[in-house]
Amino acid sequence: MMSAATPIIDNTTARQLFLDRHGLAALSGSATTDRVNETISALGFVQVDSINTVSRAHHMILSSRLPGYKETHLKRLLEKDRHLFEHWTHDASVIPTSSFPHWRLRFDRDRAKLIGRWRNWRQNGFEEKFNEVLKQVSDHGPVSSSTVGEDEARSKGGWWNWHPSKTALEFLWRTGELSVCHRRGFQKIYDLTERVIPQAHLAQRFDLEETIDWAARSALDRLGFATSGEIAAFWDLITPAEAKTWCEAKLASGEIMETLTEGADGSLRKSFLMPETLATLNTLPPLPSRVRILSPFDPALRDRKRAERLFGFHYRIEVFVPEPRRQYGYYVFPVLEGDSLIGRIDMKAYRSDDRLHVRAFWPEAKTRMGKGRVGKLESEIERIARFADCGSVSFESDWLRVP
Repeated sequence: MMSAATPIIDNTTARQLFLDRHGLAALSGSATTDRVNETISALGFVQVDSINTVSRAHHMILSSRLPGYKETHLKRLLEKDRHLFEHWTHDASVIPTSSFPHWRLRFDRDRAKLIGRWRNWRQNGFEEKFNEVLKQVSDHGPVSSSTVGEDEARSKGGWWNWHPSKTALEFLWRTGELSVCHRRGFQKIYDLTERVIPQAHLAQRFDLEETIDWAARSALDRLGFATSGEIAAFWDLITPAEAKTWCEAKLASGEIMETLTEGADGSLRKSFLMPETLATLNTLPPLPSRVRILSPFDPALRDRKRAERLFGFHYRIEVFVPEPRRQYGYYVFPVLEGDSLIGRIDMKAYRSDDRLHVRAFWPEAKTRMGKGRVGKLESEIERIARFADCGSVSFESDWLRVP
C-alpha cells in the first residue's frame, strides 16, 4: 500500500527520465564501435527488422542516437568482436553477449513451449531433422535456411510454409544449440553456439532466481519507472508472476520504492523505481532541442501504450493494414523534438534515383509548424537522406499537412 509520502513524478520529469534512459537525452560527439557497443548495452537491446523503406530499424535506432553511425560498426560488434548476439526479446534483437548466460532460461522455456506448438503447426517431422542439421553444421560449417534440406520441397510462402529442415534450423536457434554467426544480406547464417559465443559467456551459469533478479533489476534500471508487468515485458524473459513476486520482495526490503507517475492527461499511475533513480531527478541532462526522426521500432516506442500514456501520442504501424484502411501510410516514422512527439512522417528512399522522397508530415494537433520548427524538420530530413545514401530530397507539393 502506498503511503502519504509516496513521491509524485510530474509528466515533464517523467518524460525527461524516460528519454534519458532510452538514450535520447545525450547527443554529442561522433560514433565509434565502442560507443555503439556502449549505447546498445545501455539500452539493453536493439530490435532487428527487415523493412528497408529508408533504412532498417536497427540502423535507424542507432543513427538517431549517435551522429556518424555506420552499419559497419554494428557488423563488427556482431560478427568479429562478438560483443553482441542475435536472439529474441519481445522480437528479434541484438543483445549484449554478456547477457547470453541468462538467455538459457529462454532456451529452456522455448524448448518446452515450441515443441508442442510447432508439432501442431508444421506436422512435417521437423524433429527428425535435428540431428541431421546439427551434423551438417558440425561437419561442414555455417548454414542458412537455403542450404539445409536441399532435397526438400520449397515454397514461395512465408513462415507458415517452412520446409522441415528450415523449421528444425529455427528451432535449434531458438533453443540455443545454434547461433547466428553473421548475415548475408539480411539472411541469417547459423553455426554451432560454441563456435559463436565466447567461452567466458558460454561457460557461465545462473540459477532461476539469479536470472529473475537480473532481468527485473536491469529492466527497471533501463525503464526508470515501471509496473511489474512492464518489467516482465521489457526482456520478455521472465513471467509477469515472477516480476510481481520480485517487486513485492524488493519493495519489502527497501531496494525499490513506489511512486506515482503523471501521464500526459494528468492522471497518476502507480509504478516502481529504485531510490537512487529518485535522487537523480533534479540532475537529469537537458534534452536536445533538435528534431529527430525515429524508427517505428525505436525502444522508446516499443511499448505503445506506455508511450501514449506518457506523451499523449497514439501510434500504430500500418504495415499489415490494407492500404485503403491506412490512416497515414505503410511505414510512417514518429518525430521527436525535445520531450515531445510532434508528429509523424511518411518518406521512402528511392535508391535507384538517389533520392529520399517525403510524401507527408502530419503534426500533432497542438504542434505549431512555424518557420523555425519546419527548418529543423527539414534539416533532420536531410540528415536522414545522407544516412540512407540518398543524394537528394524531394517533397510532395502538399507534404506539410497542417490543418
